[in-house]
Amino acid sequence: MGAHITDSVLYRHLWGTDEVHALLDDEAKIQRWLDVLAALATAQAEVGLVPADAATAITEHADVGLLDLAEVAAETRACGHSTLGLIRCLRRVLPEHAREWVYYGATVQDLTDTWTSLVIRDVTDLVVTELARLESAAVALARRHRDTVMPGRTHGQPGLPITFGFKAAVWAAELRRHRSRLAEGRSRWEMVQLGGGLGTMEFWGERALPLLEAFARRLGLGVPDIPWITARDSVAEFAGVLALITATVSKIGQEIYQLQRPEIGEVSEPFTPGQVGSITMPHKRNPELSEHLVTLARLVRADAAVAVEGMVSEHERDGRAWKAEWAIVPEICLYTHAAVRLAVRLLEGLQVHADRMRANVDAASGYLQSERVMHALAAHVGKHAAHEAVYRAAMAGRERGIDLRTALLTDATVATYLSAEEIDRCLDPTAALGATGQLIDRVVGQ
Repeated sequence: MGAHITDSVLYRHLWGTDEVHALLDDEAKIQRWLDVLAALATAQAEVGLVPADAATAITEHADVGLLDLAEVAAETRACGHSTLGLIRCLRRVLPEHAREWVYYGATVQDLTDTWTSLVIRDVTDLVVTELARLESAAVALARRHRDTVMPGRTHGQPGLPITFGFKAAVWAAELRRHRSRLAEGRSRWEMVQLGGGLGTMEFWGERALPLLEAFARRLGLGVPDIPWITARDSVAEFAGVLALITATVSKIGQEIYQLQRPEIGEVSEPFTPGQVGSITMPHKRNPELSEHLVTLARLVRADAAVAVEGMVSEHERDGRAWKAEWAIVPEICLYTHAAVRLAVRLLEGLQVHADRMRANVDAASGYLQSERVMHALAAHVGKHAAHEAVYRAAMAGRERGIDLRTALLTDATVATYLSAEEIDRCLDPTAALGATGQLIDRVVGQ
């Protein structure tokens, strides 16, 4: 078992995905670092800072398979520097004429921050794909259950009738906004870092800015206006958007967690034969998917808070900021991709019990339609007077344990102005949905 749960042989499938692991493990990270060094050497050769044959040799030898990672680790511990151990080992496999040109004028953050941007780019691609699937699943539920009446709840209590399609359309609209946030933010997050010791690019002289352009172009990243060594807002923003995405996913999970409680019974998670809920209570079907979405989102929000803390740094370099990102950015990426993928599985396989939803509306004995009665009465006595009359009747009816229709007919004010037929029309749940259908159509029709 790995020391971190994301690396656990038993549990890693719940805390990350193979695609994100493939970007983040040591071998993949070091290979990507070598790719960055090769791109830097090639860009430096392009602007006349490094001999072309040296850049070619560096590119040809930028292969993690040529390195002994145990040796790289030993050299890193020996020198106490984040990347010098790698450079020493790389120089040993390079031909002599190229050894002095590798990592020419660059510093730790030029390498590691650029790697972070590349990871952010690749993970954003992965999240965008899953988020589109999740939105489509929510849209499909909204269409299918556009007219499936259920209790709407406020403060945990039944309020007015809605449809399950309305609930799903709210999810879809929120997920769509997150897709827009990802698309809009990418130009700020996917930036190379190249500044040298303090970000002034002093080492490369008059060729500094052409080098920056060439380096970014070779990696397919953007060119920052100024190095962002101590400006960690882009990383914090990326983390924040993933926190927003997983918060929405968590909200969906929490809602499904509650609605599948047996006493409500309006939805069920997908169930796989052989899935065990409890080792002591054989009857259990636990809400494993929806529950885990809440857990993953809590961790992403906690890590995102650390990313925001990294924005507060000192002077022109402060390792306390960006070194914390080495821990939290991989976690955020793993947890987010796992969460969105689990949410896709949850919504695509969700069982919706429309009959139970309607039964829960009917079990409320008409009280969910009290607002519609108040509206009808307001035409005769005014809104606030109508509220007082319907409130009085509803509280008396609940105290006596009778349905709202009976309670209304025994209230003098209501009975004076509304006939039994008018009250019955008001108590029809399907007539108390307002613009629900039209609002759903606005979302699913886009």
